[in-house]
Amino acid sequence: MIKRLFKKIFQSRTSRSEAGGVTGKALDWKLLGRVMQYVKPYRATFIISIFLTIFLAAIALVQPLLIEKTLDNHIVNNDYDGLVFMVSLMIGQLVIQTVAQYYQTYLTTALGQSVIRDLRVDVFNHITTLRVKYFDRTPIGMLITRTVSDLETIADIFAEGLISIMGDMLLLVAIIGYMLYSDWKLALVTLIPMPFLLLATFIFKEAIKAAFQEVRTQVAHLNTFLQEHISGISVIQYFAREEQEFKKFRAVNEKHRDAHIRSNWSYSIFFPVVEILFAVCMGLLVWYGCERVLSDQQLNSISANPGGITIGTITMFIVLINLLFRPVRQLADKFNTLQMGMVGADRIFRVLDTDEAPENTGKLTPAVLKGDIQFEHVWFAYNDENWVLKDISFHVKPGKTLALVGATGAGKSSTINILNRFYEINKGSVKIDGNDIRDYEVDYLRSRIATVIQDVFLFSDTIANNISLNNEKITREQIVAAAKDVGAHDFIERLPGGYDYNVMERGATLSGGQAQLISFIRALVYNPAILVLDEATSSVDTETEELIQRAITKLMRGRTAVVIAHRLSTIQNADNIIVLDHGEIKESGTHQDLLKIDNGYYRKMYDLQLNSAGIAR
Repeated sequence: MIKRLFKKIFQSRTSRSEAGGVTGKALDWKLLGRVMQYVKPYRATFIISIFLTIFLAAIALVQPLLIEKTLDNHIVNNDYDGLVFMVSLMIGQLVIQTVAQYYQTYLTTALGQSVIRDLRVDVFNHITTLRVKYFDRTPIGMLITRTVSDLETIADIFAEGLISIMGDMLLLVAIIGYMLYSDWKLALVTLIPMPFLLLATFIFKEAIKAAFQEVRTQVAHLNTFLQEHISGISVIQYFAREEQEFKKFRAVNEKHRDAHIRSNWSYSIFFPVVEILFAVCMGLLVWYGCERVLSDQQLNSISANPGGITIGTITMFIVLINLLFRPVRQLADKFNTLQMGMVGADRIFRVLDTDEAPENTGKLTPAVLKGDIQFEHVWFAYNDENWVLKDISFHVKPGKTLALVGATGAGKSSTINILNRFYEINKGSVKIDGNDIRDYEVDYLRSRIATVIQDVFLFSDTIANNISLNNEKITREQIVAAAKDVGAHDFIERLPGGYDYNVMERGATLSGGQAQLISFIRALVYNPAILVLDEATSSVDTETEELIQRAITKLMRGRTAVVIAHRLSTIQNADNIIVLDHGEIKESGTHQDLLKIDNGYYRKMYDLQLNSAGIAR
């Protein structure tokens, strides 16, 4: 019965989501069922909240009843003792109602926050498993909106939505029922404006729903803009684009403001209409009630007219009308709070339902990984159309070093992204130690491959935590030993706090070379079987490069290494060098072998770098 009632109330037109899709019904029972799955661990809290909601709806009727009895039975008869007793009952009722309201509010809020805490953990865990391809097409600001503000709207389902609406509906039914039971004629006259109130509530519900959805859309756009521009603030300042970007931000911010104003405009119309209808109800009550009282007094005395109306009844109706309009004023708003919670839930579950995890994840976790790498006729495209790698084949034996060189866009970084299973290949196979990489457990595979990239990312944390990545298995002694091996211990010790020095966001308080050294220490403490170096020395000075080269030599000792480098001087000792051009292997061999190829790709690059450096070969 309750479900049918809710379906009827919440049935509404479909509306457009921020992505241009259709959000569907205001209340999707299947979606609500998924949300309720997260309530299961807190079912006791949920049941108590429901019980308190029903109790509050019932106890709210006690006060008007007590007022009626006080006026008709005690004040009229000058019964002082009875008056004191009734006032005591009213005070007791208020105390009980206040305590129940406190616990109901506290429990529903706690329930909502507990649900979104668990949901946020699931969302974050799911996001961390998604492939890089997903983040290539999804703005980070949008994901932040999903995991923060959209999740908060789900909490409102419990704190201000579903349970609260249930309580308001029960209170409305109880009030109208008791008014009809007490004096059906007076109730019908008093409630004449109610159909207009229901119509106004429905119109407001539809208007505010569209306005709220626009607000959520603009919040997502604002978060995306801020995240991108704050992250890229150095680029903006380098090119003196502050004024132009400020104008863009002002436009985005104005759209956000306008969306909120439109939502407030609906409120500014609805609430005055409610107040007018409330005044009409009170006017009808006073007019008809007083007329009945005067008529009864002319016909008979009140005591001799059991069917007559009393001052206590009129006063009780005044209190009941106030109780009736209090939830009505908020009901449409709560409907939309629930709707926005459901919209937020839909967006969150869309993220959770995103199937972007690596495919065909195996279970292989051998105790030792030798590091034998083999690419066999590998084809790869980011968009399934434009090939980035075309029929790539090579073999790197354990402990050997492979260098990949070529112009920007040749496919070098794509090769190592495939090795880490950030992207899946379209054709061919990639094997490590004779097993397809898809047969390995993803976490195991990535833990055995250490990648050092040019753009080192450091978290706003201590140097020690940035090295260990908060892995409790890595001790401080191992961190210090690795730092000494890399040659970074001395500069770390000179920092305030040493290994406990906070490098701030993205390592802003360190130089590029220092951040790069920390990334080498990070790679060393994880003791990988395969080492990947992606332009690891291209952005540091000559002195730091010498230090990093020593660190690289230490890291590569006894490990299979895949090195990407523009500076050909850093890869002359590689066991094999592959020259890529537009996704194809053009040349392959040692440094000396490739130099012997007249008019070859590698020879041209090497001569060009030597000439640029102003030295002769």
